[in-house]
Amino acid sequence: MLWSISPFGEAKVGIPIGLKSDANPYIIFVAAFVANVLVFPVMIFFLDHINRYLLHWNFYKKAALFVAKKAKRGAKDKIQKYGFWGLMLFVMIPIPGTGVYAGTIATYLFNIERKKAFLANTIGIFFSSVIVWVTFYYGFSFFD
Repeated sequence: MLWSISPFGEAKVGIPIGLKSDANPYIIFVAAFVANVLVFPVMIFFLDHINRYLLHWNFYKKAALFVAKKAKRGAKDKIQKYGFWGLMLFVMIPIPGTGVYAGTIATYLFNIERKKAFLANTIGIFFSSVIVWVTFYYGFSFFD
């Protein structure tokens, strides 16, 4: 669960690590998915309430601008062209740089309605988690 809530991997890393353990693979899927979904409300709270105070510190401001530019560059075309579906697809792609952290930052930057964005992120996380789970579950069993 910690890897799945972490910005260093999300469920894309949490699921494979969990599947290497002896835990129930279905519980691993649910735990990783739920942990990843929890990122959205925590990040929105952070961006709405804490971010503005941290922007007074130069080192934080530089890092925040760097992350914001990357999120804008990666998501702008998809979200502006396809809206809800674009955000969902952006979060769904299980590659580095996409996911709920980038999706939440894009929600904040593009001022997307929060309920729709939460739903788009949740659906995207679900399908991303399914892709990763199926790939690694059957990939690991292939080598057993």
